[in-house]
Amino acid sequence: MGDHVDERVFTRQDRTRFREKTARCLDALAVMLADGQFEVSEPRLGLEIELNLVDEACDPAMANAAALDAIADPAFQTELAQFNIEINVEPRPLAGSSVTELEQALRTSLNAADERARGTGCGLAMIGMLPTLDEHHFTGEWLSADPRYDLLSQQILAARGEDIELRLDGPALIDGGARETLDIVCDTILPEAACTSVQLHLQVDPTEFAAYWNSAQAIAGVQVALAANSPFFAGKALWHETRIPLFEQATDTRSVELKNQRVRPRVWFGERWVTSIFDLFEENSRYFPALLPVTSDEDPFEVLARGGAPALSELRMHNGTVYRWNRPIYDGSGGGYHLRLENRVLPAGPSIVDVLADAAFYYGLVRALAAADRPLWTQMTFDAAEENLHSAARDGIESRLYWPEVGWIGPRELVLRRLLPAAAEGLDAYGVDPTERDRYLGVIEQRCLTGRNGAVWQRENVAARERAGATRSEALHGMLADYLERMHAGDPVHTWEP
Repeated sequence: MGDHVDERVFTRQDRTRFREKTARCLDALAVMLADGQFEVSEPRLGLEIELNLVDEACDPAMANAAALDAIADPAFQTELAQFNIEINVEPRPLAGSSVTELEQALRTSLNAADERARGTGCGLAMIGMLPTLDEHHFTGEWLSADPRYDLLSQQILAARGEDIELRLDGPALIDGGARETLDIVCDTILPEAACTSVQLHLQVDPTEFAAYWNSAQAIAGVQVALAANSPFFAGKALWHETRIPLFEQATDTRSVELKNQRVRPRVWFGERWVTSIFDLFEENSRYFPALLPVTSDEDPFEVLARGGAPALSELRMHNGTVYRWNRPIYDGSGGGYHLRLENRVLPAGPSIVDVLADAAFYYGLVRALAAADRPLWTQMTFDAAEENLHSAARDGIESRLYWPEVGWIGPRELVLRRLLPAAAEGLDAYGVDPTERDRYLGVIEQRCLTGRNGAVWQRENVAARERAGATRSEALHGMLADYLERMHAGDPVHTWEP
């Protein structure tokens, strides 16, 4: 969720000062981009995985402080709700067999963390949305202890001026069944905490950033269709990747009237292809008022004059409260600074090998598309890319997507015919070992051939339990118990039986 912020009340003067400092940071960033002094290392794979905590009954465990104390590993950090934690993975080169090495390291780390957390009465669940969450879990008492989270919740609700409404319906759970509808009101942003994701980071040369960002936007729908793993929320069967629309609604600072005026949402796909990373930071500063207007004493131009790396803390703070699905990141450390592309569309889980397969597919495909002679984004409208994202979130691996030169097509056919070969070329360009390339892309291939991802498996499991006489609550708890057993076993989801 970002940097620590002490609990406080913001004044009108704070907001004015923050806007001015953000503008000065933006000016400094423009100078830095023009000077071309950004660090550009070999391509590195970096990721964050958000996790849920569950008790022995598979209910949410409100125990992240105790769990983190027991885990005692700085790679694990707090998150928004007391039933969340996050693991941050240090970036490592993509070349060679590094993805397999990362898989092994993740298994070791998560297994150790799970074993230690069990001493506090809870275990780790790597899943897009915890299916046993219900409305009573979204009250303010379940926010994590860090004052930043309560402050952010207050600021979003104050900007909105009214409680948060969550409304959604999705495809029927069984053929011929009724569509289920979500309609609840919350006075905190805690439903956001239900949306647990995998965030992929890639350090990018500033001159190539627009090509990578545009490519990532163009394939966001495909990513979600393949990896959907969030079909249940508050006891309802909703979208295959309910995390996408729920996150958009749970952090929406707009009243109904502002939505009718087409004011831009805080969770934002964007509205155009870009020509520079500067476009993205400038849009964030121009269109969105500050939520956490905390200013520093740093003058970025003075730091640059000394040959240092400015923190640009106001720009970074503001950027962290505009939730783009593909987010630009500025970071400075050790006297240098660099830019990263953060891909945020993927849900957590189901297994570690699934997570790494999704990562390999993304890194390879985005590399191939960014280097293409005729860029993909010059062949499709930006609106089509956004529509693909929501179509994929709603209907998952059986959705219909628009693709240049093809028209409307299912993601399974699109990936098998066109995108897997492109992803393989991209991984080859990174220097990924061919055996490793084929292993992870083979997981994606089998997911397409079987038509089974996390969302499909969850829906099939719950439907089977209900046909056998289980209530919805019993079916969700039983499904989650099965899911956790398979998650720990570590086999990819396409091999899971309902």
